[in-house]
Amino acid sequence: TLGTFPWMEPKPGSMGVPNPQYDIDLLTHDGRSAEDGEQGQIVIRTDRGKPLGLFKEYYRASELTEDAWHDGIYYTGDVAWRDEDGYFWFVGRADDVIKSSGYRIGPFEVESALMTHPAVVECAITGVPDEIRGQVVKATIVLSKTFKGKEGPELVKELQDHVKRVTAPYKYPRVIEFVEELPKTISGKIRRVEIREKDK
Repeated sequence: TLGTFPWMEPKPGSMGVPNPQYDIDLLTHDGRSAEDGEQGQIVIRTDRGKPLGLFKEYYRASELTEDAWHDGIYYTGDVAWRDEDGYFWFVGRADDVIKSSGYRIGPFEVESALMTHPAVVECAITGVPDEIRGQVVKATIVLSKTFKGKEGPELVKELQDHVKRVTAPYKYPRVIEFVEELPKTISGKIRRVEIREKDK
C-alpha cells in the first residue's frame, strides 16, 4: 500500500508514498485528516470500492474486525506522519504509542536512540501509568556483557542523557529496568504488550 516507485527519489527510513490504487489517509485521534508533519493513524478508505488485495475480515475474530473497520474505513493500527513531499514515516503501532503530557511518543525512535549506546544490546519502550503525565516512557533494557553489573543510578542517568541528546528531550525514558531477556514471540518480535501488562 505504501512504497517508493522506480521513478522516485528514495528517502531512507521512510515508508514511501501511497500506492495510487489505494485511498490512503492519516487520521488524528479526533478523526480529522492530519496535516504534513502531524501524526495520525494510517487508514484506507473504501467508499469507492474495496481495492484489490485489501482483506475483508480477520479469520474467526469478529471483535478485531469490528475494531479495524468503521464506516467503510480500514484502520491499520500503524501511526505515521507525512512530510511535505508526501512520504510517510513510521512512528509505531497505535497501541504502542505513549501519551505523555500531551505528547504522542512512538517507541521506535526512542529504541533506535538507545540502541546507539554501547551498553544496550536490546530494548523495548513502553508507557507506564503516571498520575500527573498520564503515562511516562519506560525502557526495558538488556545490557551488553561489558556493562553487566553496572546497573545503577549512574548508568540510568547516562542512558537518559544519551536519549535527550539523540532525540527530543521530552522522549527520554523516566523509568529504566534492566532485564536478562525481553519477552518475544516465536518469530522473534518483542512482546511489548506483555511488558505493559506486567506494569499495570
